[in-house]
Amino acid sequence: MNYLFLDNGFEEIEAITTIDLLRRANIPLTTVSVTPDILVKGAHNISIEADAKIDNLDFSDAQMLILPGGQTNLIDSQPLCDLLVKHNNDNKLIAAICAAPMVLGRLGILNGKQATCYPGCEEPLGESYVGGLVVESKNIITAKGPGLAADFAFCIIEKLAGEETADHVYDTAQY
Repeated sequence: MNYLFLDNGFEEIEAITTIDLLRRANIPLTTVSVTPDILVKGAHNISIEADAKIDNLDFSDAQMLILPGGQTNLIDSQPLCDLLVKHNNDNKLIAAICAAPMVLGRLGILNGKQATCYPGCEEPLGESYVGGLVVESKNIITAKGPGLAADFAFCIIEKLAGEETADHVYDTAQY
């Protein structure tokens, strides 16, 4: 299973585009609220009902953890931070877009890796920041911002399901 984490203030384009494209690719995906509520409000007042709350899952089946950006406080979710560190220590896949790579930088997950993020969010990435639009480095995928949500999702699809599946979803989404 793959998990996409939502906090109030998430960037809707990044979350919804990723959810939609991964589900079109038939990639198992559960949306997870890190808030006390199952209903999570995005940065532009679009609410999403998450599939589950973080406290109700054990994540033992986690293949990839996905963080959309936005004006969120994902770093304040201790259960999420603990999960990210463990997942990285087990060399499992993590993807973050826009401001979310800051969480990975603050947790030391980007040490020895390359990453990108939204302009102005570079400091927590330290020497890992290389710029670029979508950067894949070891077990980490990062992307610059909302305009790259589809590219981010297609990179995830290719990593999880292969180039043929990514190409098929890309082709069918272009009509």
